[in-house]
Amino acid sequence: MAQKDRERQQGGSSSGRGGGRREKTAAPGRRKSCYFCKDKVDEVDWKNFNQLRRYVSEKGKIRSRRITGTCRRHQKQVAVAVKRAREMALLPYVSN
Repeated sequence: MAQKDRERQQGGSSSGRGGGRREKTAAPGRRKSCYFCKDKVDEVDWKNFNQLRRYVSEKGKIRSRRITGTCRRHQKQVAVAVKRAREMALLPYVSN
């Protein structure tokens, strides 16, 4: 019982996974809205690499829907656009 109270205070679990690190998300109970749906974008353009950088992490990984808040349809388009921009050397595959 006392161990569970200590874990709650520390914010971790007994397995040691996660490390108490939290991703930046919207307030609890509130969903992030899709940027592309707001602006009524039909197709995500792979040539607009400045916009695509928002969806790529510092290490070069494509960020998930949970983190970015994009809808399923636009997240798929973002993934394809990032891959095309990488192929055309507009975005890096990995970062140093």
